[in-house]
Amino acid sequence: MNKTTPAGKRREITVSTKTQYVPDQSDQSAARYVFVYTITICNTGDVLAQLTTRHWIITDGRDKVREVRGLGVVGEQPILKPGESFEYTSGTIISTPMGTMRGSYKMVCEDGVVFDAKIPAFTLSVPTVQH
Repeated sequence: MNKTTPAGKRREITVSTKTQYVPDQSDQSAARYVFVYTITICNTGDVLAQLTTRHWIITDGRDKVREVRGLGVVGEQPILKPGESFEYTSGTIISTPMGTMRGSYKMVCEDGVVFDAKIPAFTLSVPTVQH
């Protein structure tokens, strides 16, 4: 999200992701595929902002959608000054070997303005076994 304030300040949060399949916690015969993801949230704007809530849309390979909403991330509501980043790792379970996640973080700026920082869609995928 990139929004310019009346004073010319930018409200901008950049989100990057990394995912990993966790085979030792997964059970393909039970349609249980476990993934961990690491998120880096960077305040690329000019205004201090706090992450208050999260909204995830998790879609499996059969287009079954599950939404998750809650306060903060991993028990925290980080405050990010311009140029600061916050990184955390969490996980999810889906019933197919491939799926996607996307969503948003609700951010509150120091001047009270609220905006959504989009989390771009990323893929959850079991690596292909090569022989």
